[in-house]
Parts: sequence; C-alpha cells; structure tokens
Amino acid sequence: MKAVVLLSGGLDSTTTLAQAIADGCEPTVLSFRYGQRHTKELVSAENVCRYYGIPHVVIDIDLSSFRSALTRPDIDVPMDREGELDKDIPITYVPARNIVFLSIAAGLCESIDADRIYIGANAVDYSGYPDCRPEFFEAYEDMIGKGTKAGVEGHPIRIMTPIMHDSKADIVRRGKRLNAPLHLTWSCYNGGEKACGHCDSCRLRLKGFAEAGYKDEIEYEDMRDLQVHTGRRPDDGDTDDLRQDRRLQSPVLMVRYAVFHVRRDRDVSGRYHGCCGRLQARLRDRRGADDPAGNARAPAQDGVGWHADRPGDQRGHRSFPGPGRSARSDKHGHQVPLVRDVR
Repeated sequence: MKAVVLLSGGLDSTTTLAQAIADGCEPTVLSFRYGQRHTKELVSAENVCRYYGIPHVVIDIDLSSFRSALTRPDIDVPMDREGELDKDIPITYVPARNIVFLSIAAGLCESIDADRIYIGANAVDYSGYPDCRPEFFEAYEDMIGKGTKAGVEGHPIRIMTPIMHDSKADIVRRGKRLNAPLHLTWSCYNGGEKACGHCDSCRLRLKGFAEAGYKDEIEYEDMRDLQVHTGRRPDDGDTDDLRQDRRLQSPVLMVRYAVFHVRRDRDVSGRYHGCCGRLQARLRDRRGADDPAGNARAPAQDGVGWHADRPGDQRGHRSFPGPGRSARSDKHGHQVPLVRDVR
C-alpha cells in the first residue's frame, strides 16, 4: 500500500509520517522549497527521512510573491500573540498553500501508483488556517476524485488526516507512542540557530509538550520560555505531579524518588531539606501518621514505619525489612540491615 506523505519537518507532519508507517504504508515523502523564510525545516525533514530510511522528494516552487510572513521578509512574524490563537487568521497564513501542495501530491500519487495522501493538518490546536479544516479536505478529496485519472477509473486518491481532531498534547503522545523522532523536528517560524519560543508555532508546541507531560528536546533561545508559556521548569522533564503520584504509590519507589532528588539537589542551597520534608509529608498523608520528629511516632504497618534518629530531629529513615526479615546478605556475605536513609 503506497502513500505520499507531506512532510514539513515539524511536529505534526512527522507524527503523521509515523502514523502512515504504523498503518502499513510504503511512504514516499514529499517536501517543498517554496520560498519560505528559512530552510531549517527542510533540514529537519531530511533528517527525519534518514531516520526512517525512506525516499524524500523535494520540489522547488516559488510562492515568494504570495503575501505571508512566511514568504515575505518585509512582513514580521507575530510574536506572543494574546488571546486564542485560532480566533483570527494570522499573517503567517500562506494563501492556498495546501491547495497547491495537495495538487502536486495528487500528481505524484498517480505517478507512483499510490492511492492515498497523508497530511498533518489539525483543527484543534492550530493557528486558524482555513485550509486545515475538515470540510476543506472533504471537498478537496471529492475534487481530485473527479479530476484525476485514478478517480475517473474508480480508484480515487484518498486524503488521510490522522491527527485532525487531536489536541497538540494528543499529537505529542501519539508521536511518543509511535516512536517518532520528535527530537529531530522543527516548528519555529523563525530560522534561528534555536527555536524562538514566542511565535504561534513555538507556543503551541510548548503547550502540547507541557500538557502531555514530556520534555521538548529541541533547544530554545531563552530556556525561561518553557516556564513562561507552560508554567514548568525546563529541567522538570517528564516528572510532573501526576507521574510523581504514580511513582509514590509504592513505599519503595517513594524512597527511590527521595534519594534521587536528594542526590540531585544536595549541592543546591535550600532544596536538600525541602525534598525530605516533601517526602515526609507524602508519607504522613499515606499512613495517617504524626510528624516523625514529634512526640507521636508513625505506627509501623506490615513491618514498615518511620523511625526518628533522636527526639526533635527532623531527619529519619524508612526501613523495609519485609515479612520475617530484618537484614539481607550483600555479595560478600555480610549482613546488611534493610534500611534506606533519606537524610
């Protein structure tokens, strides 16, 4: 089953390519050098194709006379737009671009005997482009069914839009699930060494990764943009509150979580004790125990409990002896108490 996949080198089109491969298609990737502000996205598209080891067709077509911030250097790319990004059609819209691209893709389909076109259009988290709506693709598919040899002979070319109704977070999750090389993609409208973090495309991308709970692996000019637009620290990665809560369902994982953060933060002033305090608070919530440093100690349950090193000391350890066990043997045969110190 052959397919033509339109690939810009961005997040959406790369995830769409991964979906086409997962659907069992033999893809031929089609990209365009159409006079855009920069060619960094084409470099990303080439890297994605090399990652998959699939053919990449790049067609030159000059759309620089079309009025758009993406094709005209005298028109500035909007930065930090306020309000809903899909409320008005922005100046980054390239007139009839998808009509042009789909027409060439349909011609390539007939030339290589492919029966479908994959395009990463989206009508949920998008910038308000009219040629990204479901009704446009329905009408266009009907048109090429009537205006191509394949359609007249009863084998119409289908237009596949697998991420049409996905939010940007859903697209990120889909890409991760399909092992798409999202780290190779480029979404920024500006062609700097690093993504700007302020154009519509960057903001939607950052929002998607943040809501999906994943770290965006590409670099941004100012890493503080990650916190400004998403409310998350750049080094948080996948450790959001939901994932922490899942890890803390097990007492053993609770201690591993604490030890990790103590080691990570031990050289950072003011965060060492904060980590232990957060762990103790979570344990008290789970066990219904009093402060382990206070007069009332947490009752042990199934051989597990808090133990204060000495009265009034905020430090403590959590022991996990297990049923009938208080120690284990290490590789040298020595008895080692089953205690994890989180000081």
